[in-house]
Amino acid sequence: MSGSLRCAQRTWLLLLSYNTHLFLIGETRLEANWAKGYKTGRRKLVTVLDKMVALDLLRTLLAVWSVIVVIIVSRQFIRILDRAVEGQVSQQTLLSVLGLKMIVASASFLPAALFMAVLMVLGRMYRDQEMSAVASAGGGARTVYRAIFLLVFPLTVLATGLSFYVSPWAEAMMDQMMHQDKESADLRGIAAGKFSEYSQGDLVFYVEKIDDDKKMHQVFVQHRQGSRLAIMNAEAGRLEDLPDGRYIILEKGERIQGQPGSVNFVLEQFVEYAVRIEAKESAVKFGKESVPSNALIGSDRIIDIAELQRRFSIPMGIMLLSFIAVPLAQMSPRGGVYGNMLVGFLIYFSYGNLIRVSQSWVINQTIPAWLGVFGVNTLLLLIGGILLARLYGWQWLVMKIREKVTK
Repeated sequence: MSGSLRCAQRTWLLLLSYNTHLFLIGETRLEANWAKGYKTGRRKLVTVLDKMVALDLLRTLLAVWSVIVVIIVSRQFIRILDRAVEGQVSQQTLLSVLGLKMIVASASFLPAALFMAVLMVLGRMYRDQEMSAVASAGGGARTVYRAIFLLVFPLTVLATGLSFYVSPWAEAMMDQMMHQDKESADLRGIAAGKFSEYSQGDLVFYVEKIDDDKKMHQVFVQHRQGSRLAIMNAEAGRLEDLPDGRYIILEKGERIQGQPGSVNFVLEQFVEYAVRIEAKESAVKFGKESVPSNALIGSDRIIDIAELQRRFSIPMGIMLLSFIAVPLAQMSPRGGVYGNMLVGFLIYFSYGNLIRVSQSWVINQTIPAWLGVFGVNTLLLLIGGILLARLYGWQWLVMKIREKVTK
């Protein structure tokens, strides 16, 4: 009962605020000049209805956005956890990569989150008869779009910055950190009671016990250098970083070195023996997602043009999906709050797949580059126009287009 009362109060508030707004406009018309039309009068930049819809949409967007990002990042993070268990990624890098992946996922799935949020908010407003209150007060598609795009425009600017500048920076940082960990991964992940393999099998460790001060006891080391193989057993060992590199210092043990299949072996005992871990040096390989947008804009390579189009599709997707969501959110009386969510999912997944397919077609030069930019977005714009015409009628759509053309 309290929920119905709250819904009725919200509906009357919408009706009263919008009617009051129209009355003020009409009063301003009389004060200004009735013959010149209402546009010469003063009107509020942001109405009560705009604030109510925008705040409701923002709350829903944050909830949907956070859920999508957590799900996607969690699935991607499992693969990195496997590498961390194998010792290829350090704990510090693990947390940094998690934060950077959340930034990249936030930019990529912002259009989807906003699309779902608009469908949910407007669908609930149709169920609670709030859209009927707005329509009875004279509000139409323009009123709804005004309230929705009050939040969409700032999000488009945010998505542009994330897509063109922040996401490439995050991808480059991840590539660099993963490369550094790959070079220094030879001695990471050593645990007591298990064999640890590094350098593609050239270095094998077994440690029976590790103290709190990181000193190892009963150490077995197998070190392959070319065709020669060295096996060392020591009572204790430790890791030390010296000015010329990192060393394993073995204490009180023996060393056997030779070539497998040969009878010539060297057997020696030592009080202390140091094995230098060779540092790997290689260039960082950055992916196409890591290339700065400034370099892509001035490039003539077709792969760079396709990547630039992918980044451009994120802010465009926010605008076009929000445009489609307004007529799509109208629910049938028996459809429920989320009656058109299934159609919305199909539209979004089709749009995302077409974006990826068009990108691959541009790379393979199956279609010209300009068609990769305008093809899918134009198709989405046409779908939005058809949905608007289905909702308000073709005559209304033609009348609105004539008004825009004749101005």
